[in-house]
This record gives sequence, structure tokens and C-alpha cells, in this order.
Amino acid sequence: SRMNIGQLLETHLGWALAKQGLKGATPVFDGATEEKIIAELEAAGLPADGKITLRDGKSGKEFDRPITVGVTYMLKLHHLVEDKIHARSTGPYSLITQQPLGGKAQFGGQRFGEMEVWALQAYGAANILQEILTVKSDDVVGRVQAYEAIVKGERIQAPGVPESFKVLVKELQSLGINVEILNAEDEQIELLEDPGGYATPNLGINLSGFESGADF
Repeated sequence: SRMNIGQLLETHLGWALAKQGLKGATPVFDGATEEKIIAELEAAGLPADGKITLRDGKSGKEFDRPITVGVTYMLKLHHLVEDKIHARSTGPYSLITQQPLGGKAQFGGQRFGEMEVWALQAYGAANILQEILTVKSDDVVGRVQAYEAIVKGERIQAPGVPESFKVLVKELQSLGINVEILNAEDEQIELLEDPGGYATPNLGINLSGFESGADF
């Protein structure tokens, strides 16, 4: 999906026009054809394939094969680390998936997509992967219990069921598909719909993000 042939054509045409002291503009869907670019290269006295023989800068020897060279349009973009740096401990979550929001503007988390998951799977980092996909994301009960364990200096319990899995089950049920969760003994497991059914730990810490006594 990233095969940008337009960049190569621009490289050839830019070289030919620069050699002739000309400027060119080629619209996206009605630009210079391959034949036109070859004609411009030949008019500038350049090889029709847009390649020349280069030399090794250290040894001075010629490379074995001709190499594509040319002139392309360069644009300096205003992307600075100072503006992009971002970190998050806890923050807002999506109301539907209960996963952290995305982007610096929303004080979101770092997205861990399919290919990142595959990378950790390839390295066998099962525990890190489980943590990222549960208590660091949308395991609503597990992340509260993990926070409680850290504050109290206790051992973190095994993670629970991610909220995204519950959403998937609901989507399948909305399509008329009966989905049941079974354990190793083929016994049905009921997923708790309301996290409020769990006892709220008393950590002595305000986790709501609001100061006590404030009016909203």
C-alpha cells in the first residue's frame, strides 16, 4: 500500500526540468505521462531511465549499477518534539469500550494495535501483553484492584475480563447470535454487567479527579 510511484516520476521530471532551467506542475490525475518525462530527460541530455553511475565517497570506485537520482520538492514541516512529548499515568476512558482515549489533546494513552501485539507475541512476552490488554486498558475491575494492591503494597491479582470483550459479546447478541462463556468444566460464566457490583476499595485517595467540596 506504500508503493509511491509518483515520487519516482517526480524525481525524474524534476531533474530534467532543473537541468533545463524550467519549472513544472503536474496535476494529480492529469499529470505528465511516462513518455513525456522520458522526452524531457532526453531533451535535457540526460539518460532516459533517469539513472547515472555514482562513485563510492570513500574509495572513489564506481558502483556496480546505475542509481536513480533527481530533484524532488522538499517541504519543511513544523514537527517538534517539544510539542509532541506526552505521558499519562491515569486519565479519561471511553464510555463504551472503557479503553483510554487517544491523542495528546484528550490526555490519552499510547495505542497498542494489532501489529504491536504480534511483536510481543513473537518475543514471547506473555505477561507484559496480558497486562497491556487488561489492567492497563479496559479491565475495569482489574485496574482498580491493581491500583489498590500497589497502594497497599500487596500482590496484584490476576486480571479479569476486558470490557471490549463484553462489548463484542453484546454486538454478537444484537445480531441474534447466542454467545455463552464457558469454563473448563463447560459451566456457563455470567459476566458482571455493572462494575458497581464490586466493593469499592477504600484507599484514602480521591480517584475521581475532582477536589472534595467543589461544585459541579
